[in-house]
Amino acid sequence: MRKIVVMMFVFGMLFACKDNSKGHEESKIETTVEAVVDSIVVQEETPVEKKISVRALKDSLTSKGFQTFEYVDAKTKDTVLMQQYFIAFLKKGAVRNQNEEEAALLQEKHLKHLGKMYELGYADISGPFGDDGDIRGITIYNVPTIEIADSLANSDPMVKAGRLEIEVHPWWAAKGFQLR
Repeated sequence: MRKIVVMMFVFGMLFACKDNSKGHEESKIETTVEAVVDSIVVQEETPVEKKISVRALKDSLTSKGFQTFEYVDAKTKDTVLMQQYFIAFLKKGAVRNQNEEEAALLQEKHLKHLGKMYELGYADISGPFGDDGDIRGITIYNVPTIEIADSLANSDPMVKAGRLEIEVHPWWAAKGFQLR
């Protein structure tokens, strides 16, 4: 998938360039294309992370204070490790009288906060809901306790301003499974 996106980008660059001075511009484009292709090759050649055992992963999580349990999948006979996460529902807050400029600034700070939570490894996924209901979005926190999740969620600038309120619940998911 990454290759397709990069190739589309490269072709887009090629078609977007003007045909003013062919010699020098074509050389620049060829150099750029070569650099992108070289980076693709380097990315493909990087070693894949070594998969650790379920037991080692469970021991590591338990030592950090996470709640886990495991079960054997009846169909595959694989051991599946479940971990407790915390899902924070971001709900409409009582203070929604900010003007357009203030609301836009809060939104910018809110997104920066969520990005930081993701970068630091505290949140695994965040996103808004597609309707205009009272629950505006969710964040799934990957932390050992509900108190930590609640503290992180309440440090969001939107929550501090009262535009959003937080409701946190424990939530279980299998380690290593992905959305599809």
